[in-house]
This record gives sequence, structure tokens and C-alpha cells, in this order.
Amino acid sequence: MHDVVIVGAGPVGLFLACELGLAGCSVVVLERELEVGGPGRVEPLGMRGLFATSLGAFHRRGMLRPLLAASGVPDEPGPDLEAAGPSPLRGGVGHFAGMVLDPAKVDLAALPFRLPSPAPDSLLTSLAAIESVLSERALKLGVEIRRGVTVSGIAQDDEGVVVRAGEQEYAARWGVGCDGGRSVVRRLAGFEFVGTEPRFTGYAMLATLADPEKLRPGISLTPAGAYIQMRTQGHIGVMDFDGGAFDRSQQPTRGHLQAVLRRVSGTDVTLSEVHLASTYTDRAMQTTAYRQGSVLLAGDAAHIHSPLGGQGLNTGLGDALNLGWKLAATVRGHAPDGLVDTYTRERHPVGAGVLDWTRAQAAVMTPGPHRQALQGLIRDLIETRDGTTYVFGKLSGSSIRYDLGSDQPLVGRSAPDFRLEDGRCLGDLMQDGRGVVLDFSTECRLRDAATGWQGRLRYAAGAAKNDLGLGAVLVRPDGVVAWAGDRDVDRKAFERAAGQWFGSAGI
Repeated sequence: MHDVVIVGAGPVGLFLACELGLAGCSVVVLERELEVGGPGRVEPLGMRGLFATSLGAFHRRGMLRPLLAASGVPDEPGPDLEAAGPSPLRGGVGHFAGMVLDPAKVDLAALPFRLPSPAPDSLLTSLAAIESVLSERALKLGVEIRRGVTVSGIAQDDEGVVVRAGEQEYAARWGVGCDGGRSVVRRLAGFEFVGTEPRFTGYAMLATLADPEKLRPGISLTPAGAYIQMRTQGHIGVMDFDGGAFDRSQQPTRGHLQAVLRRVSGTDVTLSEVHLASTYTDRAMQTTAYRQGSVLLAGDAAHIHSPLGGQGLNTGLGDALNLGWKLAATVRGHAPDGLVDTYTRERHPVGAGVLDWTRAQAAVMTPGPHRQALQGLIRDLIETRDGTTYVFGKLSGSSIRYDLGSDQPLVGRSAPDFRLEDGRCLGDLMQDGRGVVLDFSTECRLRDAATGWQGRLRYAAGAAKNDLGLGAVLVRPDGVVAWAGDRDVDRKAFERAAGQWFGSAGI
């Protein structure tokens, strides 16, 4: 019997498997697809954007450099981490409803608790690159990955779950569905899935164009919808506001794709040949809870929406990061009561916010007599420094804050990459998946208290290059600040926070 069976070997399922494997859990991952790195997962159709919170997670697990290498990013010297103040933005900063943000207008000083980090603010990579890095790490951690396995049944009892695939049954204490927007696990386990119906059908294609000069580069909003001409020649995206009438249940033909592209672009462009094509909609749905008994959901299995703004993959990775350490602690027997249930409590509002974020963009892009006025208003707001910074905060994940019951403004946020005077940084200290206590003093004021959670917490003391005016911080394994103390550290407050998230001392 395994500790956890995960259905789906995409980035979300693999990241979750790595988190569980790092904690010593017995994990098996079941994947329907037999082949790795299919056409839809490599460049160009498999290209995806990762933002700051996701890249910070790879940094904290020692996987940032392998990810950059797999993404074709040259191994060059990173930013000057000795420099004071926030690091400059590196990479693109995204768009809202096709309106591209100007990185020069992002007010770095207004971003909460930003410190220099080796992790860039964004990275354009591919699903194949992400999965190759995570698969290699998962296998090294003892995770079993079984491909060509189609799940057909799930049963629960007091002992856990049994997942049926063909003639094989996989028993585990917990089951997690990371199997995408059409999740079999979600359906079989009876999760309630609610939301809104689509406004448009989206198309992504790789084609040979007889006259590519007829299409403008980048994102173009038109009276009939929008189209995107990517940096790879022939990589085209189209949004046709047909109410989602043409979705993935149908295979688009060359004639259909050409007709849609001509109508939306307002040109007579000709598709000589279509090599690859896929469709999607802006249907926005979410399960009402992320747990049913011993079955949990993460990523697109728990929430689906349009790809506008590139939030799907990043939200899914955030789910895996939040769930992984909580589920591992529960399996290992030292989790405080109800720890797994904080997964839904913390991540469900984040998913709901992303659904609303994509709905707002679809509304702004919907053709009609009011669109131009609405777009003009939004564009005026985005072109202000405050507006650009607000949108960037949403896209990057830096505005996410869990309600952990504290008024301290850093608590509940992703921890900045604190760097001690001896050169150690928070990211380096978190690679084994444990929580971290940073005591910004030479007196080691919390050393004795932190030893009560030995094996679950790593203790590090010393002056920091920039301690943000704090005396100490407690960081959860997912990189979220669980407690922060001022210069006069309250030992009892620290012990209460450590007990809340890491269970009783001495277990």
C-alpha cells in the first residue's frame, strides 16, 4: 500500500510527487499518456509562462538552475545579490485582456517585501522542460511513475482509497487528482463543479501561412475578437466570441481555422497547411471543495478557466506546493488536527480569484458596442504606474496573502529570499523541504525553542543583509511566512505559531 497515489504526471502532479517524496512518503503517479513530451508539450504549442511565486518555489527546492537549463536559458551570472534594495524586473510582465504591460511602469518599491533573489520574475518555458526537470527529481526521490495507465474507478473506505486502472488496483492512504480540466478523478469521486459558461472558443495552431505579412505581430484586438501572432513563425492564436460553440470535442479542419482567422483578423490571410491545432474555451469552473474524504484535487482538476494572463499553470503549482507538505505531515503522523483542511481554506479563494481575473478579461474583450469604451477605460488605468503595478502584482502572485489570523503584514505571504551576512539565503535553507526559523540575531534567542520541532524545522541565526525590520521569522515548507516577530522577539508567540503549523513539540 502506498501513502499517496497521484493521477496525472503533468507539472502539478509531478511537483506534488516531489514534495511528498522529499518528505519520505511512498508515492505512485499514474499517467494516461504513454509517451513523454508530445507535440502539445514542446515549443511552440507547449510554451508556458512561469511567474515569480512558481520560480521562487523551484529556487527553494534547488531546481531553478536545472529548469533554466532545460528552458534554454544561458548559465550566466545572476543579479548582484549584494546590492541594496529590490532587484530589477527581469523578463516580460504580461498583459491584461491583450493590453501589454510596460515593465518600466512597475513600481518595485510598492511591491510587498521584495528582496533580491536568483529567481527571475518570469520565464517562458515549455511543459516538456518543466516535466523533464520534475520527473528526474521525482525518480531520484523514489517516486514511481507509471505511464499508459487509464483510471476507470475510485473507491474509498476507512483505510484510504483504491484506484482502479484496467486490471490493476492501486491502494493508498490518500489519492490526489492532478489529471487536468476533464479530470476523471473529479468525476468519479463526486466533486461538485460549478461556474460560468464560455464566451469564446480559442484556437492555438502551428501553420504555414502563404502571406504572414497580413497579420500584425503580437496581440491584436479586433471588432470580431482577438488574434495573436507569436514569435515562432506560423504560431497563431485566435479568440472567436461564438459562445464556446467549437470546443475540444471537435477537431478543427484547415478550412475552419482559415475561416475563423480571416473573420477575426479582418484579412484574407491564407493557411497553406496546418501542422498542429488545438481548441479551448473560457469556461470558468471550480469545485466547491478540494477534498472529499481521502481524495483531493489540485490544478486544473480543481479549477478551469481561460489561459488569459497565463495563470493556470502557476495556480496549479501553487496548489501542489501548498498541499504537499501538509499531506506529507499528515502521512508522517506529526500534523496538527485539521492541517489538510487548510489546503482548501487557503487555495480555494486563490482559485476563485483567478477565475474572476480571467472572466474580467473575457468581458473586456467581448465584441459589442460597449467594448471600445470599456477597453479605453481599462487601458487608461493600466498605463498609470499604480495600475501597471496592480496588474503585475496579480500576475506574479506577489499580491497573494493567506489569512493566517495575524495582523503582521508579512504573515501569510510568500517569504522574500532573506540573505544572512554569512552568505546563506532562505532558498538554500529550504531545499530539504523543512520549515525554517530565521533568527536575525547573534544571541540565538530562539535556538532552544526551535529544537522542540527538530526534524521538522531548520534553525538559522545571524544578522541579515536586510531583515525588513524584523527580529525573526518562521517560514512554512511552502515558503509562506507563518509568523514574524519584531526586534524584541516573543518566544511564546513563536512557540504557538510553530505548534499551530508543525504539531506538538517533541513528537
